[in-house]
Amino acid sequence: MLKKRIIPKFLVHGGRLIKGVRFDENWREAGNPVSTARVYDSYGVDEMIFLDIDATPNNSIVDGRIIERVSEEVFMPFTVGGGVTELGQIEKLLAQGADKVCLTTAAIRDPGFVTRAASRFGDQCIVVNVDYRETPEGRKVFAGCGKEETGMDAAEWALRMEDAHAGEIMITSVDRDGTMSGYDLDLIADLSDRLEKPLIASSGAGSLKHCMDALNAGASAITISSMFIFSDHSPIKVRSYLATNGVGVRSQQGSRS
Repeated sequence: MLKKRIIPKFLVHGGRLIKGVRFDENWREAGNPVSTARVYDSYGVDEMIFLDIDATPNNSIVDGRIIERVSEEVFMPFTVGGGVTELGQIEKLLAQGADKVCLTTAAIRDPGFVTRAASRFGDQCIVVNVDYRETPEGRKVFAGCGKEETGMDAAEWALRMEDAHAGEIMITSVDRDGTMSGYDLDLIADLSDRLEKPLIASSGAGSLKHCMDALNAGASAITISSMFIFSDHSPIKVRSYLATNGVGVRSQQGSRS
């Protein structure tokens, strides 16, 4: 059985790491991407995700200089995203050191782009992120950094992206982002029963039990941001808690160990 993964997720703004609440409230600086990557590598996390939140609104792309510097410091897999709309951009990001590229708005604008990207670079390189909000009509997909409602059902969109050959699906609750109130366990359980590809649960981690609950609900991996940045919980503590409670995780070891 595959081990469950612990993935710190970092938002990049102006070359620095930041963290907010629900995508647009209470922004706080959280450090330097390169030095932070080095620290989390020493903790033995399974992967890291860096998302450039400036890219899509500014019609630009995630800063490749940061990717190159991070790839020089750590040797664990890491995913990058932000503003990617062309196959050539994916090729460049992978050449700069990224292992996977995350698509959100670009997948919504052109679902065929996911299929073309997976065909060229392999399913394993393409992660599709689903940003969604709770609405009176249910969980709906949002584009443009959580600003534009699409009217599409979040679960159905995730399944469609699996059919488009995304290698992994990440679900991100805008409502829970930065609140540390727990993951959306109902959606995790629903999708884990229906998806064949790995499911990454994102947004809501605030306690060790939240992490265990999401993985037990069926997530293949969890991303953690605010809980690592603003509390005393470390990846080592999370891994130890999960292992003690019977969740299959790999042993702690940095990529330079």
